[in-house]
Amino acid sequence: MPKMTPSEAMAEVLVNEGVTHVGGIMGSAYMDLLDLFPAAGIDFISVRHEQTAGHMEDAYCRLTGKAGVVVGQNGPGVTNYVTAVATANMAHTPMVIISPSAGSISIGWDGFQECDTWNLFKPITKASLRVPHPKRAGDIMRTAFRTAYAQRGPVLVDIPRDYFYGELEEEILKPHQYRVAPGGIGNPAQFAHAVEVIKGAKNLVIVAGRGVVDADCVKTVQEMAKFLGAPVATTYLHNDAYPCDDPFWTGPIGYMGSKAAMRILQKADVILAIGTRLSYFGTLPQYDINYFPKTAKIVQIDINPQHIAKTHPVEVGLCADAKDASEELFKRLQAALKAKTDAELQPVYNMVKSELETWYKEIEEIANEPVGERDGEKLMHPRKALEVVGKFVTDTNAIATTDIGNTSSTANSYLRFKNPKRHIATLTFGNTGFAYQAALGAQLACKEDTVVSIAGDGAWGMSLFEVPTAVQYNLPVIATVYNNGAWCAEKKNQIDFYNNRFVGSDIWSNSYAKIGEAMGADGYKVNNQADLKNALEEAQKNRRPAVIEIMTDGWRLAPPFRRDALALPTRFLPKYEHLDAKNFK
Repeated sequence: MPKMTPSEAMAEVLVNEGVTHVGGIMGSAYMDLLDLFPAAGIDFISVRHEQTAGHMEDAYCRLTGKAGVVVGQNGPGVTNYVTAVATANMAHTPMVIISPSAGSISIGWDGFQECDTWNLFKPITKASLRVPHPKRAGDIMRTAFRTAYAQRGPVLVDIPRDYFYGELEEEILKPHQYRVAPGGIGNPAQFAHAVEVIKGAKNLVIVAGRGVVDADCVKTVQEMAKFLGAPVATTYLHNDAYPCDDPFWTGPIGYMGSKAAMRILQKADVILAIGTRLSYFGTLPQYDINYFPKTAKIVQIDINPQHIAKTHPVEVGLCADAKDASEELFKRLQAALKAKTDAELQPVYNMVKSELETWYKEIEEIANEPVGERDGEKLMHPRKALEVVGKFVTDTNAIATTDIGNTSSTANSYLRFKNPKRHIATLTFGNTGFAYQAALGAQLACKEDTVVSIAGDGAWGMSLFEVPTAVQYNLPVIATVYNNGAWCAEKKNQIDFYNNRFVGSDIWSNSYAKIGEAMGADGYKVNNQADLKNALEEAQKNRRPAVIEIMTDGWRLAPPFRRDALALPTRFLPKYEHLDAKNFK
C-alpha cells in the first residue's frame, strides 16, 4: 500500500468521489490539505462568508446529485456554517463539512479559536464524525460520504488540526467499494395493497415531491397521471417536480401556493404521494382553506422510513427510491387497470383548467391593486414584478432560487417550470440570505444556464457582499432584488396583531443597483414591467453578474405565514396597558 499523509488520503477520497471544487474561506488550520487541491484537480471557491459556501454547495448538490464539500478555519470559520448546514439538513441535501478543530494536544484548554464543533453540529447533521487518529483520516472521509448519500444530508468531519500531518499506508478505494447507490422498491408485497387502494379511488390526486426530481422520475409520474386520469400537485417549494405545461399540473401546495391545487386536493379520497415526507408546514391550511383531507387514504413513497407517516397516517407506505417504486407501481397498475380513454380524461382536463383559470384571475386582480409612491418615486406592485420574473423563468428555462420573506414567498404563486431541477428554495428551515448564495452554487453546477435569484431587500442585505464572488469567478447570476423598504412578512404581523406598531421593520438603503455596480456587477433600477423585462433580457444576453433593483410597494403584503403562531397581545403592567389588544381601534 502506498505511503501518504493524512492530507493526501483525504484529498484522494475527494478525487475518487468526483469532487471538483470545495467552498470556503482559507485558514491556517487546514492549509496542508488546501495546498494539495490544485494538484488534485480541485478548485477552491473562496467566498466572503462561510454560510455562502454552505448554501452554494447545497444548491450544487440539488442540481448535480453530487455531495457538496465545504471547509473552514477551526472555531469561527466552521461555526459560520451552522445556518447553511441546518438548511441542508432540513432539505435532505448530502454535504460534507471538513471541520478542523484545535490541536489534539490543546483540546479543552480554551485556546485560540477553539470550539466544540463536533457536538455543536450533531443536531443538524446526519452524523458528526471525529478523526480519532491521523491514520484514520481517509477512512473517516469515506464514512462521511457513505453516510451523507445513504441518509441524504450533511455530515461533519471533525479533525484536530495537527492530524493533517503524519504518515500512513493506505489503499485508495473507489466509491463502489465502500458505499452503494440508493435504490430498490422496498417490500414488494406492499405494492399489491397500494394497487388495491388506488383501484378503489374515485378522486385520486398525485402529490409529487423532491424525490421525484432527485430520482429523475418525472416522466414516469406523467405517464402514470395520464393512465389514471389523476391531477398532480407539487409539494411546498418543489415547483419543478411536475411540468407546468402538462394538462394534469395543478400547481404547488403550501404557503402562497396554488389555490387550484388546494381545492382539487381537498376533494381527494386517495392521495398518491411520491418522493415526499408531506411536511407539517407544507400541508398546513392556507388562504383559510383546510385543504389536506383528513379522511383520504394515503399511499406514500419515500426513501427514508422515518419520513413515512411522520405527519399524516398512511394506508400504504412504500419505503423505496421514488423512481424504482414509481416504475414498479405503474407496471402493476397497468396489469390491474385499463388506461383512461380520451373521453374519460377530458372532464379531468376541464376541471383542472377551470380551477387554474379561477386562481389565475384571482391573483391577477390582487396584482392590479393600487400602489403608492416612496420618496416621490413610483413603485410597482410586487406581484406585477413577479409576473414578469416568473414568465421570464418559464420561457427561458432558467433556474430560480428563492429566499424567505413576503415577496420571495409570494413567488410560489408565479414560479412555473417545464423541466425538473430548476427550482432551488430555502425550504422549511426558512433562513434569509439563501437565494443569492444558492444561486452561485446553481451557476457552478449549470454553467451555461440562466440563474435568477429572488430576494427581498431584507434577505439581500444578508447576501449582497457575495456579488464580488460572482464577479471573481465569472458567475453570471441575475439577482432580482425587491426593494420594498421593510421586513414585510414581519410588518404584516405587526399590522394584524400589534395595531400597526412598527418596531424594527423598516429597512433603509440608497441604491442596491449602484452597490452592485461598485462591486463589479451590472446594475439596473426599475419600477415598471417593461423596464424589468428589458433588464432581465439584457442581463441574460450580457452573461455578467447583474443586480436588478425593483422598486416595489411595501404595503402590498401577503397573509401571515402562520396565523396560529401569534396571538393578540395581553398586557398587565400599567406601563404597558395601552398596548393591550382591548385598546385597539
